[in-house]
Amino acid sequence: MSKLVRCVAIALALSFTAAGAHAQQKYPTKPIRLLTPFAPGGGSDILARLIGPQVSEALGQQVIVENRPGGGGTLGAGIAVRSDPDGYTLILVSGSYGANGALHDLPYDSVTGITPIILIGTTPLLVSMHPSVPIKTIKELIALARANPNKLNFGSAGVGGLGHLAQELFGLYTKVKIIHVPYKGSGPVMTALLSGEVDSSFSSLVPSMPHVKAGRLRAIAVTTPKRSPTIPDVPTVGETVPGYDVTHWYGIWGPKGIPREIVTQWNQEVAKVLNTDAMKKWLAREGLVLAGGPPEEYLDRIRSDVEKWKKVVKEAKIVIAK
Repeated sequence: MSKLVRCVAIALALSFTAAGAHAQQKYPTKPIRLLTPFAPGGGSDILARLIGPQVSEALGQQVIVENRPGGGGTLGAGIAVRSDPDGYTLILVSGSYGANGALHDLPYDSVTGITPIILIGTTPLLVSMHPSVPIKTIKELIALARANPNKLNFGSAGVGGLGHLAQELFGLYTKVKIIHVPYKGSGPVMTALLSGEVDSSFSSLVPSMPHVKAGRLRAIAVTTPKRSPTIPDVPTVGETVPGYDVTHWYGIWGPKGIPREIVTQWNQEVAKVLNTDAMKKWLAREGLVLAGGPPEEYLDRIRSDVEKWKKVVKEAKIVIAK
C-alpha cells in the first residue's frame, strides 16, 4: 500500500470515528417515547407527565408520554423490552413491576433483561375506604372481614399488581377473606372507590391523597414499616399486624443494551428534575420519598422485590388466567 493510500485510509477512519462520536453527542435527534403501563390518572402516569416536559426542555426533543395499560403492567413492559435499545423508548413503572416475573411466564428476565435508569422515589400504599363503609382502623377492618368473610371487597390496578399483592399479603398475615375486584390501572380504581363501587383499596398515595384531603376517601393505614411524613397521623398496618411491609416505588428503565452514555444522560436529567424545589415540594406533598441515585441502586430494588413477591405468589396461590 502506497504512502498516499495509507494516509487516505487513516483520514477516512478518523472522519468516521469523529462522525460517530458527533452522532452520539447529538442524542436525541427525534422525539422519545416514555411509556407508562397503566391507564391515565394513576401514579406512574402522573409522574411521567410531570417529568416528561422538563426532560424534553433539557434534551431539546419532545418526550411523548404513552399509556399502554393491560396485564397488570406486563403489556407496556413487553413493548419496552422489545424496543430498539437506542434510548428512544423508555418506560416509567411502579413497584408492581417487581412482581410480574413471579406471576407471568415472561419472555424476558425482569432483572437482567432491562437497562435500569433511575429510581424516582418510594412511598407506602394507602389503605383507604369509601366513607360509607363503617371502618376507621385496621383492627376494625380485620374484625368486620372475619365476621363477614367474602362480603367486603377491594379494588386493585389489576391482577398481580402491587395493590393486589399487598392485599393478598394482608390476607396471609390476618387470615381474612376479602373479594378482589381488578381494574385496568390506578385511575379506574380511584373512580370505582370514589363512587362506592368497591369498599376499599391498597393504592398509591399519589392518586389517593387529593381525595383523602377532600374527604372523599378515608385513610386508615399505610403499608410501610414507618409512618409517612405526609400523613403522620395515619398508622401503619404493621402497628396492628406486626411484620407487614409493602413499599411502593416508581422508576424508569429501558430495553437491554441502551448505551451507557444515554443512560447516564437520562439519569442525570431526571435527577435534576427531582431535585428542583417545585418537584421536591410536590413529592413531599404526595408522600413520595425522593430516591434518585445511580442505575445500580434501582436494579437492586427490583431484584429484592422479585425475590419477595415470588414467595407471596406461591403462598397465596395466585394464578393469572391465560
